[in-house]
Amino acid sequence: MNLKTRFQRQHFANGYELVDGVSMHQTHGDRFQIPHPALKAHLQPGEFVELRLDSPRFSVHEDAPVQCTCPDCNEQTSKPILRHEQPASLASIPPQAVPSRGWGEDFWVRITERDGDLFQAVVDNPLVEARLHELREGDEVCFHENHILAVHPLHRRNLVSRMTPAEVKDLAEWLASQRG
Repeated sequence: MNLKTRFQRQHFANGYELVDGVSMHQTHGDRFQIPHPALKAHLQPGEFVELRLDSPRFSVHEDAPVQCTCPDCNEQTSKPILRHEQPASLASIPPQAVPSRGWGEDFWVRITERDGDLFQAVVDNPLVEARLHELREGDEVCFHENHILAVHPLHRRNLVSRMTPAEVKDLAEWLASQRG
């Protein structure tokens, strides 16, 4: 079965879906940063990217704070996003005793296949919300490049080395605009 068909048939339990980072960036602007398209264009198997699963079906539980601050955009939110700072295969991660609450979850995957703007990867974090969305460490997941929220810093130098001079110039101008 080709990657496009696998992607189209993919389903997560309880209304969970991969979050479209491009849409989030368009909605939240500079408060929700995503990788430049030139970085995504040169991703290859073996490299790590960050994705997010979330579901509108769940909200904050009664014992949770009414609002919290999002670590990415620094804005108030009514639904926290769990976050894994590193892929489990790169950093020793102690067991996490976090109750499943139906929150969103950012996690790292290692790319195993690419076909144009579609990818397949293996989940590289123990996921807290696995009981609800049924995606676990070691599972395969298919996604579109728009779902990519971050590229692991380990790969950035290699990605830039694969770019054309025009792409490097475009990336440099974009990076300069992010500082100001």
